[in-house]
Amino acid sequence: MGRNVVRGAVAVVAALGLAGVSGCSDSGGGKPEAGGTKGAAPLKWGECEAPTVAEGGGQAPPKDWECATLHVPLDYAKPEGETIPLALIRAKARDKDKRLGSLVFNFGGPGGSGISTLPGAAKEYEALRSRYDLVSFDPRGVGRSAPVRCEDDKQLDAYYAQDSSPETPAEEKAFVGNIDKYQQACKDNSGRLLPYVGTENAARDLDRIRQALGDEKLNYFGISYGTELGGVYAHLFPKNVGRAVFDAVVDPTNTSEEGALGQAKGFQLALGNFAQDCVNRGDECRLQGSTAKEIEDNIIKLQKSLADKPIPGIGGRMLTDSAATNGIAQALYSKELWPLLEQGLDEADGGQGQLLMTLSDALNGRDQQGHYSNIGAANTAINCADFKDRFTLEQTKAKLPAFRAASPVFGDFLGWALMSCTDWPVPGAWETPDVSAPGSAPILVIGNTGDPATPYEGARKMVERLGPGVGVELTYKGEGHGAYNSGDKCVQQAVNSYLLDGKVPAADTVCTPSQNPSGTPVATEPPPQGA
Repeated sequence: MGRNVVRGAVAVVAALGLAGVSGCSDSGGGKPEAGGTKGAAPLKWGECEAPTVAEGGGQAPPKDWECATLHVPLDYAKPEGETIPLALIRAKARDKDKRLGSLVFNFGGPGGSGISTLPGAAKEYEALRSRYDLVSFDPRGVGRSAPVRCEDDKQLDAYYAQDSSPETPAEEKAFVGNIDKYQQACKDNSGRLLPYVGTENAARDLDRIRQALGDEKLNYFGISYGTELGGVYAHLFPKNVGRAVFDAVVDPTNTSEEGALGQAKGFQLALGNFAQDCVNRGDECRLQGSTAKEIEDNIIKLQKSLADKPIPGIGGRMLTDSAATNGIAQALYSKELWPLLEQGLDEADGGQGQLLMTLSDALNGRDQQGHYSNIGAANTAINCADFKDRFTLEQTKAKLPAFRAASPVFGDFLGWALMSCTDWPVPGAWETPDVSAPGSAPILVIGNTGDPATPYEGARKMVERLGPGVGVELTYKGEGHGAYNSGDKCVQQAVNSYLLDGKVPAADTVCTPSQNPSGTPVATEPPPQGA
């Protein structure tokens, strides 16, 4: 579901990364610097292969797309030492005479593959392709960029089938045992990589990518976790920031616990909006309940029923309460998926769990052949490399009441997920990331009031932490995860005008789809925090 469970899904399908350096300021100490990490060799672009299983699989992109590999240091403290490959993909700008350079995308996760995501999402960014090469990449630890590997497909089927909200001592013991087993597999299969997959190293990789692309400045479009990565980049390399957009913004002031609690509230808000929409449609709604609360109460009853007696899912797998909750969360990432959620809940009430299981599989990165991408493994590894928090069983149980109060549907699952990094073999880097970026070019920061995975408040916090004169906030009063991909003309006009023409929208611009069909951004006071 956002950064931890998960920090931000890739598009609506997922949930849940070095050549010499100049000077000692790029030794990994984390201090801001004006210059880049010098030494990236020019890229050799060639034909793209189909995405690997680790990237989520699928067909090869169209012939006009190109792929390349950039080798970067595994450890930036040892820039002349071992290197790892970063996989990149691009589609060249259509108007070569007016080309502005490259626009680099990160779609979130952490753990999402840019190689598999960008070609499928490219139509949404066609206006930007007029003057930019559209570029994305698999960050370190992801896809084909030295991927983190943990459990195999069969083991992951069992891992995701576990009870993720244990209620008895025996269930708690099984839950902790499954986490221990998973973490041991990560250590056994990828222990050498685990210390180096954190966001700060990925940000340094971004500057290598910028150089290899031949761009003086990094033009960047970060979505969900990609906003956190972009904020860390802006902190490290403020003078290298070109035109940048942060959409579906991760709150940089949140610890891992605060982020998970915020997501509990965010997903509960989105579920309430979904339920109210169903009620508003009257007899067209397939779910029982005359109020949003009644619909939510019936969902809770379904969860409890599935905890006691799972129903048939796909193949021999059963739909458990954990899988059903995953499926519900997945569908809340986009309003376009609400009809599937309604249908899936209705069918599950009738004893058929295939649709909710399909949605759950999408969140976990499982394809129809039973193969998993590495998004789950990468997500855990990056989160645990970044955040210092490590919660014991007793600490986690003590925090559950607050999570349950925030969300009767998602609270238990997000609360228990605090143990994802317990006993992880690598210490975390920070309590919260430093995204202060004095001297950076303006960064357009977009918050969506109905976003479940990255709650709206995070946009204002990102603007504050970027510092005076850097962050420019735009509010979208919509539903789903992110704003630009909603198709809202007002949001897209503001973003396109900045990226293509350098026109920064007025601070505190608000886009309200139902009240502003013309698509003209309106400068006004933002809604209260938490709206």
